[in-house]
Amino acid sequence: MKQNQDTEENDDMREEYDFSRMKDGIRGKDASVFENTAITVLLDSDVAKVFPNSQAVNEALRTLARVLSNAEINAQ
Repeated sequence: MKQNQDTEENDDMREEYDFSRMKDGIRGKDASVFENTAITVLLDSDVAKVFPNSQAVNEALRTLARVLSNAEINAQ
């Protein structure tokens, strides 16, 4: 970073970032692919040590979901 840079906040977009000139620039056009399929979750470091990958996390959550579902059925 340059030392003499102007650090005053500026909300104006620079001319070179004029997205109106872009062809086929559709905001979020690929977002629907992930809408119902995946989410990102940040794990605390202590939890990440126990669950090293997404497969382990998903397996644990599915097990918990079954336990909770069975407990709910038994409570009725």
